[in-house]
Amino acid sequence: MENKLNFYNTLTKKVERFVPNEDGKVSMYTCGPTVYHYAHIGNLRSYIMEDLLEKILRYIGYDVKRVMNITDVGHLSSDADTGEDKMLKGAKREHKSVMEIAKYYTDAFFSDCGKLNIKTPDVVEPATNCIDEFIHMIQVLLEKGFAYGAGGNIYFDTSRLKEYYVFSNLSEKELLVGVREDVDEDANKRNKSDFVLWFTKSKFDDQELKWESPWGLGYPGWHIECSCISMKHLGEYMDIHCGGVDNIFPHHTNEVAQSESYLGHKWCNYWFHVHHLNDKSGKMSKSKGEFLTVSLLESRGYDPLVYRFFCLQSHYRKPLEFSYEVLDNMGAAYEKLVKRIGTLERGGEVDQAGFEEYRGKFEAALCDDLNSAMAITVLYDMLKADLSDATKFALAEDFDRVLSLNLTVPRAGKEGDSKVDAELEAFVLAKIEERKAAKKEKDFAKADAIRAELLEKGIALEDTREGVKWKKV
Repeated sequence: MENKLNFYNTLTKKVERFVPNEDGKVSMYTCGPTVYHYAHIGNLRSYIMEDLLEKILRYIGYDVKRVMNITDVGHLSSDADTGEDKMLKGAKREHKSVMEIAKYYTDAFFSDCGKLNIKTPDVVEPATNCIDEFIHMIQVLLEKGFAYGAGGNIYFDTSRLKEYYVFSNLSEKELLVGVREDVDEDANKRNKSDFVLWFTKSKFDDQELKWESPWGLGYPGWHIECSCISMKHLGEYMDIHCGGVDNIFPHHTNEVAQSESYLGHKWCNYWFHVHHLNDKSGKMSKSKGEFLTVSLLESRGYDPLVYRFFCLQSHYRKPLEFSYEVLDNMGAAYEKLVKRIGTLERGGEVDQAGFEEYRGKFEAALCDDLNSAMAITVLYDMLKADLSDATKFALAEDFDRVLSLNLTVPRAGKEGDSKVDAELEAFVLAKIEERKAAKKEKDFAKADAIRAELLEKGIALEDTREGVKWKKV
């Protein structure tokens, strides 16, 4: 590994050389979605950049094990342990059970990830699978004196820590003011910064999912799940923990507090956080009414990979502003790029010296705090360079192991370029009928999956008042 990876570690507040706990192997954890609604493209920016990080690590030779949770219980509408459970909120909205909601939106999430070429983590674990692990960790924290019971709930006692606000130089007062507009003070807490590890039936009696515990019938708090799921699959020492910047406080702060109190040693060495995607009105949020999803972009004629291209043209540590005008420009640039690569003659001898030169430049850009915009510039420079088509195509194919933009995937001709044969037409019409039936059954995840399957084969669908139209792209 000639080029060493450097990226910004939120824990130390500086760009650092990455050195894993175990030589050649990397343990990596990603905070997964709360599956009560569709993921909006702001959520998905984080997953794209985390996917980029994982693929860079693999590209430079590391063996990566990446774990992600699925929050299907315990995440309240306020990160300060107040308000309604988001899963219950989703179930009430759609008149379904919590587990039906969880299954539907988990499938929808991974369908969106597929459209964006986001690799599925090696391990995906729903919180509801790990109740025994949550209970065990809470019992140990109680035994060690880091937790206490009050008002029927179990709380983590932050006053027992030498340092609680590990990610910030701000004071306790500055952090607590305005964390969320809907924070209510919990009279059961000994300290304002304490957080719930386990809720019992004395609170939230309409909660659908409850389990027996030593403290009564109840369910876990949100923060405990990531600590337990990561330890279950990655052990006591972790290399990289990922998430959006809005996870830093209180979620990741609480994870560090409970994990290191439970383990008795440092838990995770590197913390990787992705900044928000904004629109002109500010940070994207599901609470604003209609929100931007991958399916909405598709319905407006955008290839989802144009959005991935858009994200890769910016730095993960900078806020990114979305507009359709910018996306249009990105779409035109992406189409031109793919067409240029499509004109390259395949086959022939690869110039190894030229290949290694540009591969080295590409890798160096990626290892410089994930400078994906510079890596794409290297791609453009390579295409202009005095290299054989075979060398350029081999490099584009190699670069796409990380960029994942389908740069070298053969594309069908535009409508009218060639006559569509009867077999293809029959296949597409059958898929359209299958999708229609899925939508009638309100199985929108399946409908989206069919659209994605056709798009991968070079067929775009358009829903119109006259019915579904299709064309080669």
